[in-house]
Amino acid sequence: MTQPTPLVLLSLLLAAAPAASAQTLVETSTAISVQNTLTQTGTPAVPRVPSLPTPPTPATVASPTVPAAPVTPAIPFTPAQTAALGQAQAALRGGQLGQARTLFERLIAQNYAQPEPHFGLGLTLFAQNDLRGAAFEFTQLMALAPDRYEGPYNLGVIATREGRYAEALKFYGDAAALARGKAGAATVRQVLEALAAEQTRAGDFAGLSTTLAEVVALDPNDVDTQFRLAQARTLAGQGALALPGAYAVLQRQPAHLEAALLVADIYVVQGLPSRAVRELDAAAARVSGGEDRARLFLRKADVLAASGNARGAVLAAQEATRADGRNASAFARLAELRVVRGDRSGALAAYQSAVRLAPRQAGYRVGLAALRLALGQNADAARDAAEALRLSPDPATLARAQFVRGLAAYRQGQYGPARAALRSSAMRAPSAETYLWLGLSAYAQKDYAGAATALGESVKLDPTPTARQNLASALLASARYPEAEAVLRGLVTEQPKNNEAWYLLGLAQRAQTREAEARQSLKTAANLGNAKAQGALK
Repeated sequence: MTQPTPLVLLSLLLAAAPAASAQTLVETSTAISVQNTLTQTGTPAVPRVPSLPTPPTPATVASPTVPAAPVTPAIPFTPAQTAALGQAQAALRGGQLGQARTLFERLIAQNYAQPEPHFGLGLTLFAQNDLRGAAFEFTQLMALAPDRYEGPYNLGVIATREGRYAEALKFYGDAAALARGKAGAATVRQVLEALAAEQTRAGDFAGLSTTLAEVVALDPNDVDTQFRLAQARTLAGQGALALPGAYAVLQRQPAHLEAALLVADIYVVQGLPSRAVRELDAAAARVSGGEDRARLFLRKADVLAASGNARGAVLAAQEATRADGRNASAFARLAELRVVRGDRSGALAAYQSAVRLAPRQAGYRVGLAALRLALGQNADAARDAAEALRLSPDPATLARAQFVRGLAAYRQGQYGPARAALRSSAMRAPSAETYLWLGLSAYAQKDYAGAATALGESVKLDPTPTARQNLASALLASARYPEAEAVLRGLVTEQPKNNEAWYLLGLAQRAQTREAEARQSLKTAANLGNAKAQGALK
């Protein structure tokens, strides 16, 4: 997506101005969870504004102050000045920027109140990347000719370049108000597209809907803008209002994939998942490409999964893999859904296909590693996790790969490597489960203080009975008996039949030389079947 270009009023300069580029919306991406598909499907793309070379002055220029009125009334050009204006404009059009600047500056000195030289000089300085100078001249244009839209529009362009997006939004809004009814349709659309880009950036989807509706009115045959309008209305919480527009796109282009996905998403948000499924099935019958059919079936799988129909979701994902046998994401999604269904062997085959099709996709490799871990294939899980780490994964995938690697090492008795991997995982994505296994790894190495620290973090994040009981064991091993007793008293209160907790409580009390209490706790543990407690009572 390109940035807005300077708007030129004069016909001779209009011929040289770049055409405005359409502000499009991002393509729908396959989502794992249908709850977030609408956001992913309908979010307009934030325009990427190329950064200019760093000027010698600070890059961010303060918004110029606009004078209330020209200092002197405009004096008509003399014939000589009119000729000089033509020469300056010709120089600008021919790319002779130095000459153009000199001629425009000379005219301004001779007849300051005339707006046209300020406009030409602003365009010239903009072309020379002198944004401060250009902003000053466009500000003078606004003061001298407040009914012209070129001033605020080009100030908006400069504000966009400099990252002053709120100001850019206001400038484009002012320019649009001035251009309506005065400029040609192409020019008005250019201004509106710039305004739409900033509304998109600001997340003002209600305003974006209004702007795009105006663009559609200018060109009712523009299917792309009709679709963008439907997306914007959906994001503005007007899904029902967006449906007619989305269906209108499908009537003109029955195989329009994104419109079909948007219709389905709207029905999901309206609480009508069955209707969404029927729309996706109908769209799958209209499209011809296997890749498009796969995306529709994957969305169907997401809708069914979110509705609790796990079996139907698996079948839809299978349809996606049959429609496009090269779609690695379809196989990965099928694997995830099979895991939910408890079909681990089927999930393993699907993950292997995903990895084969996309060997450099770290997320698929980690999914395979985690599944191998669940199947007890610890060495294979460790190998796949290590391979994922070599693929430069994103931070979340990296943390997950380190966790799988650490747990696989722990299960193989490799406690040092386990601690290193789990510590790395916890630093990137702290979780109760990661700290639990980190604590157990430290405990296995007889680093009881380290175990207590890690297990304490696990309890803070999620005080499960397992984490608390292991924390108590580590505290006992560290001779921190009162702390261990406090943890265990809470545990036996919540779980009075937990014989291991009663046993550990007895040990904590005995270590504090409270033998009568210790024997009572140990007797309770023994009565619940704890053999170690029975031995401790002898």
